[in-house]
Amino acid sequence: MTAITEFRNQLPAPEYDHPREERRLEGNPKRTTWNHFTNASGEVHAGIWACGKGSWRIAFAPNKDEYFCVLEGRCRVIDENGHAAEAGPGDALVIPAGFKGVFEVLEPVRKHYVIVERQP
Repeated sequence: MTAITEFRNQLPAPEYDHPREERRLEGNPKRTTWNHFTNASGEVHAGIWACGKGSWRIAFAPNKDEYFCVLEGRCRVIDENGHAAEAGPGDALVIPAGFKGVFEVLEPVRKHYVIVERQP
């Protein structure tokens, strides 16, 4: 039987990282990920992500989409043409497959995320 994943009843080990040096634009923020769910095929991941202030370039693979909803703090995603989408508590965004641009954390942020990585 498949069970429902309740984030509040789980304590996954946190994973820490920083933006790669060649992608960093401002600061070197520590990023923390608590992955609560990965499906059997490894194509879907869901959890909580937190990050300090800073900015870096992002480039999504052509098979990877991310939905997220900000719980606290503020962030901005800027595409290659300079169009910016800002999100604060309660706001949700989708970063589509193939997206290239900048991810900027304006205030330390915490968000729920769902990432879908389709098999090529």
